[in-house]
Amino acid sequence: MAEPILFYFDFLSPYGYLGSIEVERMAARLGRQVEWRPVLLGVTVLKVMGLKALPDTPLKKDYVAHDLERCARLMRIPFNRPDAPMQPLAAMRAYTWLAGQDAALAKRFGQAVYRTHWAEATDMSSPLAVAKVAAALGVDPAALLEAIGSAPVKQTLHQAVEAAIAAGVFGVPSFVVGGEMFWGADRLPMVERWIETGGW
Repeated sequence: MAEPILFYFDFLSPYGYLGSIEVERMAARLGRQVEWRPVLLGVTVLKVMGLKALPDTPLKKDYVAHDLERCARLMRIPFNRPDAPMQPLAAMRAYTWLAGQDAALAKRFGQAVYRTHWAEATDMSSPLAVAKVAAALGVDPAALLEAIGSAPVKQTLHQAVEAAIAAGVFGVPSFVVGGEMFWGADRLPMVERWIETGGW
């Protein structure tokens, strides 16, 4: 069986949302699986690299707002951002907890969080919003709310972020195939070509 495509994500990123859909489309064409791996931009971008978030960067923020809608139209992906910036920690912890039990369920949850926030414009920052999305997938909301506040889940997510940083991941979406990393949803055609040709 071919090795999976590693997909590093943070629900905070609208480009991550676009990438989450495109990578699964590509993987289906190529007969590959996609393994979702969490990372926190608040750690990699703000703390490790010491950069400003895109919405706080003059000039670039206006371009990004335009580019996101343009990319979504090109990829034929619904895009409708909420007014408030997302605080992703509750959703990222929930994903981490679910992934420790059922990777397929965790992926469906991740896709639902992305869709609810970035296509349906429903803010997914609060634990209650996260629990509501999970409940629609058959997850006990009370158990999820307890889990995302627990020390083991927090530690597991911390370890995942540290592992991503050790692997050189600095932004999302990032994709890794055969040890080769590609950053950005716009690099997915390159990822596909790399898989088809074995690299260059």
